[in-house]
Amino acid sequence: MTALDSTRAIVRDGKAQRILEVLNGVEPDCARFVGGCVRDALLKAPMGDIDIATKLLPDAIIAACEGAGIQTVPTGIRHGTITALVDGKGFEITTLRKDVATDGRHAVVAFTDDWHEDAARRDFTMNALYLDAEGTVLDPTGQGVEDAKAGNLVFVGDPDQRILEDHLRILRYFRFAARFSKGQLEGPALAACGRHAQAITELSVERVWQELKKILAAPDPRFALAAMAQSGVLSVVLPEATGTERFQNLVAIDTSAFLDPDPIQRLMALLPRDVGSVSAFSERLKLSKAESDRLKIWASDTTNLVSYLSARDVRKALYWMGNSLYRDRVRVAWADDNEPRRMTQWRTLLAFESGFVAPRFPIDGVQVIEAGARPGPAVGAILAEVERWWVDNDFIDDELSLIERLKAVVQALG
Repeated sequence: MTALDSTRAIVRDGKAQRILEVLNGVEPDCARFVGGCVRDALLKAPMGDIDIATKLLPDAIIAACEGAGIQTVPTGIRHGTITALVDGKGFEITTLRKDVATDGRHAVVAFTDDWHEDAARRDFTMNALYLDAEGTVLDPTGQGVEDAKAGNLVFVGDPDQRILEDHLRILRYFRFAARFSKGQLEGPALAACGRHAQAITELSVERVWQELKKILAAPDPRFALAAMAQSGVLSVVLPEATGTERFQNLVAIDTSAFLDPDPIQRLMALLPRDVGSVSAFSERLKLSKAESDRLKIWASDTTNLVSYLSARDVRKALYWMGNSLYRDRVRVAWADDNEPRRMTQWRTLLAFESGFVAPRFPIDGVQVIEAGARPGPAVGAILAEVERWWVDNDFIDDELSLIERLKAVVQALG
């Protein structure tokens, strides 16, 4: 066990410490922080949920917490997991476990009081770490701390066995690689992922999309995606992918321009801009309606976007497309261009979006009727024609010109 200053972020969390205090009051040092929160603390990385592992059985966890006035929810009690709520913040507490049987998707577990047995069933050495209330790290595999700091993604034990236990570990391998790897993936692990790539088809598509989206959302997933392609995993997960070079360019743009990662935009870079293709992909992986609609709108838009658009044409495009679609089209088109000499032009086009507020069209249906049009479908057609003229004239605010144009269109269509 090693005490490290970087783990103090967890130790200083009063709510988390409150749970450890309660559980360790039943049996000394029976509860420790575990997994990703320990890894992230070691790396001084942004920390997500704080999870706790304990030798106590679920009933004893519930009794200890409720005896201390801490609400519990049996979120996964069959597998030994209880969620404890401290001032509205949830902490998963799980009894130490060992696998009895696995089928690649589900595991039958038995409870244990051995930290090493619990560590042996985890996926990667950097995730098989435990931290006590004093900030001291327990590293049962003997290499978790070292691997975390070096960015080495190493399976606990035999890679093939870990993957056969849970096929999702293939995608988790690339997700963690996208986040932590420093440019080198372990040969045996990568090879094992390739050997078992077809097993991904046995997973629920919702879980596959969730993991793929997390990979795409990493600050720089270029190396991980290239490894997925090299191993054959990408062709199983995303057979529709035709734009790997465009994807690489888009991530390079994101990092060089300090733009926030957008997993849906990165997905756009990988997919062909074809409504049929994106619709089939959305249905296959059961994307949300909002995600699916965004892809379809991007794929179906016919606006001509080039790097040398004038400011007037940019305002026109932004008005008709809306900020979100414009941003998607410009960033993906920029990645598709990949001409360094035009980088400044694309950057300028993208900058337009943040400062653009669509002006309000100053004509309404009442004014159309007052101009002599008959109530009915013609009113909408007249409004649409005048609006097109107004936008084409750079949102002209000359009231006299607008009225004259309105009268002319009413005479023609009304």
